[in-house]
Amino acid sequence: MSSLSFLAILQASVIAMGEKTYAEAHSETTRTGRPMVVLVSADWCPACVAMKKQVIPQVTKRGLLKKVVYAVVNLDRERVLGRQLTGGGPIPQLIMFRKTTGGWKRRKLIGGQGVGTVENFIGEGIKLDESTKKSRVAKKNQLTVKK
Repeated sequence: MSSLSFLAILQASVIAMGEKTYAEAHSETTRTGRPMVVLVSADWCPACVAMKKQVIPQVTKRGLLKKVVYAVVNLDRERVLGRQLTGGGPIPQLIMFRKTTGGWKRRKLIGGQGVGTVENFIGEGIKLDESTKKSRVAKKNQLTVKK
């Protein structure tokens, strides 16, 4: 298979999985308030390939990624952004950003992981996000009542 054919297949799989670029995901998460999950990986990394081709599709099938904005950053093609996101650390890294009143909160999962671990990581982040939003609403309601 030629490298051009491989690239076309890879791009088709990215589109089919609904992956966004970091810029697209950041824009959407800023607009919607949904948490953003970013997978930083590289084509040469076996654990990264397993995450992208085996783990993430399973998480997608189970519907969990519908509750977040998901993006992939390829360290080979977006080296500066990838290093900023990972702090120069190992890959793969799954990073979740949640917008709070105190700014953006960041959680990360390092290394190749199984479906259950990834689902727990994303699920915990979603629960934190929901509790933060409920707390914000409760505070707003308390302020309204006190007036």
